[in-house]
Amino acid sequence: MNNDILHRYIFDNVDVRGEIVQLENSYQEVLSAHTYPVAIEHLIGELMAATSLLTATIKFNGDISVQLQGDGPVSLAVINGNNKQVLRGVARWNDDIADDASLQEMFGKGYMVITLTPDEGERYQGIVSLDHVNLAACLEEYFNQSEQLPTQIQLFANGKQAAGMLLQVLPSKSDQTDDFEHLAALTATIKAEELFTLDAEQVLHRLYHQEEVRLFDPVDVTFKCSCSYERSGAAIKTLSQHEVEAILAEDGKIEMDCEYCTAKYAFDAIDIAALYSGSHSSQSKQ
Repeated sequence: MNNDILHRYIFDNVDVRGEIVQLENSYQEVLSAHTYPVAIEHLIGELMAATSLLTATIKFNGDISVQLQGDGPVSLAVINGNNKQVLRGVARWNDDIADDASLQEMFGKGYMVITLTPDEGERYQGIVSLDHVNLAACLEEYFNQSEQLPTQIQLFANGKQAAGMLLQVLPSKSDQTDDFEHLAALTATIKAEELFTLDAEQVLHRLYHQEEVRLFDPVDVTFKCSCSYERSGAAIKTLSQHEVEAILAEDGKIEMDCEYCTAKYAFDAIDIAALYSGSHSSQSKQ
């Protein structure tokens, strides 16, 4: 069984669609760059599953960002993804956090920002508060506000594996609430251990064995950081050459650290001169 995979499915007899995502390797790669408290490890897993599920609902090529911000001990948690199911993420915190800390205990007064950035067309941003019982409920509120589509989301993470399910009325059939409520009641019985250990076909049979369900081909989910020497150089060039040369004179080099994967990119005087002249130089990644 592939450890990082997303399945889409639909019901042939009712106008409802669903998704299942199961993550392990990509989740561990995101966690490996930092030493997070247990509660944040679980939150990042839920966020990764959520972002994958959301990405599967969009109908364009481009990027998606699910970002949580607040005034509590966790100031930021963000997962970035795209239509190819490539994910990366990071969190910032500044205090002790209990292993079983709630969303509100971690973020205090906070909000979730979901940003969709298509390769072509206008960027869209939706914002909902973090005053719901958990991340899944916040996401359900997002769909209620942005698309007015009945939606149910289940999210689980234990520090090793993460998984999620999304159930939603088809866009053209938003009045099919009775069918949706019946299926949502079935879906709500899913347990974390079932999503962590069973494949998609087994999960669907366990939940909907009396329904007509069609399961589509799976899509791999992967971790990949988009940082690079070139992007770091472009960030440096947003500063004036005079300012950059002053930093060089004091420190001897400029280092750019990737907050997501902790890669370091070092630029010496020759590299900086090449940046501003537009020529190539040696690439230095630590």
